[in-house]
Amino acid sequence: MAKSKVVYVCSKCGAESPKWMGQCPSCHEWNTLEEREKITAPPAGAHQAASGSRLRLAPKQLAKVSLSGSDRMKTGLDELDRVLGGGFVKDSITIIAAKPGAGKSTLLLQLSQKIAAAGGKVLYVSGDESDSQIRSRAARILPEGIHDNIWVMSTAHMNEVVTAVEQIDPVMLILDSIQTFYLDEYPSRPGSPTQVMECTEAVLRIAKNPEHPRAVLMAGQLTKEDELAGVRSLEHMVDTVLFMEADPVEEIRTVSATKNRFGSTGETGFFTMEEDGLNPISNPSRYFMTDRAEGAAVTGCALTVLKEGTRPMVVEVESLISNSFTPYPSRIAECMSRDQLGTLLSVLEIRGGIGLYDKNVVVKSTGGLKMTSPSVSLGILMAIASSVLKISIPQQTIFIGDVGLTGELKKVPSIEMMIREVCRLGFKKIYIPAGEYRSETFRDQGSTQILRMRDLSSVIRDVFGDYRKHLLDEPDGGSDGGSGGYGRDHRRSGSYGRKV
Repeated sequence: MAKSKVVYVCSKCGAESPKWMGQCPSCHEWNTLEEREKITAPPAGAHQAASGSRLRLAPKQLAKVSLSGSDRMKTGLDELDRVLGGGFVKDSITIIAAKPGAGKSTLLLQLSQKIAAAGGKVLYVSGDESDSQIRSRAARILPEGIHDNIWVMSTAHMNEVVTAVEQIDPVMLILDSIQTFYLDEYPSRPGSPTQVMECTEAVLRIAKNPEHPRAVLMAGQLTKEDELAGVRSLEHMVDTVLFMEADPVEEIRTVSATKNRFGSTGETGFFTMEEDGLNPISNPSRYFMTDRAEGAAVTGCALTVLKEGTRPMVVEVESLISNSFTPYPSRIAECMSRDQLGTLLSVLEIRGGIGLYDKNVVVKSTGGLKMTSPSVSLGILMAIASSVLKISIPQQTIFIGDVGLTGELKKVPSIEMMIREVCRLGFKKIYIPAGEYRSETFRDQGSTQILRMRDLSSVIRDVFGDYRKHLLDEPDGGSDGGSGGYGRDHRRSGSYGRKV
């Protein structure tokens, strides 16, 4: 028998509260809670369970559960398949979020075309665009023609979406975006926590139908803090959470997985945004390096290896050093935090003997990649040292390793995988931390020489030779052990940096 209870519903956002309060706990508006009577039905099967009757859904042995519903559905975009762990699972829900203009809707249309061309029906539903708008964008990014297996629907009414799914029977349902949909059963506005959760529940039933499993891809909106809009429970309900990032200057787009029940979390795919849509970058190691002619090495750049997800990539680090005429030299890093750069500069000064007290330092990576992995520390320091000494690093040289506060080189995770990638690309020399390595990978590989070094100063000497004579404005050249070029008295008067 159905029961009734009194609840208090916010007239602004639709959030429910078991008691009256002056301020809505969801939207924080004042005096918006209104008393309403809510009819609640008993859980399905409650009477049968209480009377000891046979269960409607009997438990199964895990070893005998069929895997047919977890077959992979390839997207035709290799980089996206990598992030997903091999493609979409047929009974899964994926949500992808991005800032406006990042290319999210473009990716959804390209994905629809690929799935349709492979023989599957796709239902594309938009809650904030008309059919003609979707058709116009599709004509621009799909010059080969729109496939007949793509069905489009412009509505924010989730009840109509459920009916359309039953009629068309697609293998993939795309919703853009979930925060714009609503159900008639709930009076709150679209985008409210209640509507978002209930609409996701309806989508969950569509995807997990044991007789007709379907892959569902939902687009999600971001807040101004660059977080997925809505309650945190939304991320717990879906199987995969993808974030798409766009560089405001570069044409690069990255798609990374922060949650993936069917693959590796943290996997990243790379794309370039062009006139015909998003194109996967099949070889990121070559893309994130500057193509220079043989013998055309320049100062201030070094190559290192960054691991994105399960894939190692060779990336180029660039640095620029200039004299500072202010008490506080600039420290600018587009690819890392200011604190991380400050720590590395302190190590280079004290342990490497290269003074930077009166120098402006600018560091960036080719392509704007974030350099947060410990494996890139040695490469960043060598790029800065090359810029200070005005000596170029020999081409085909790679630096892999973390640098401790003592100046010692430390091992990094997955270094064996990184070395294999470097050898595959045909580089001639690799600098790595010294230590015990049992694998054959850490020995010279054909034309690739692997050098094991114990500290930062040893690497600088091996690459640049007697680098002390190249230090600007440092007659004593500093020392390897610790003064960092500060062995003399640096008394100053007047403007900063003028020695007396």
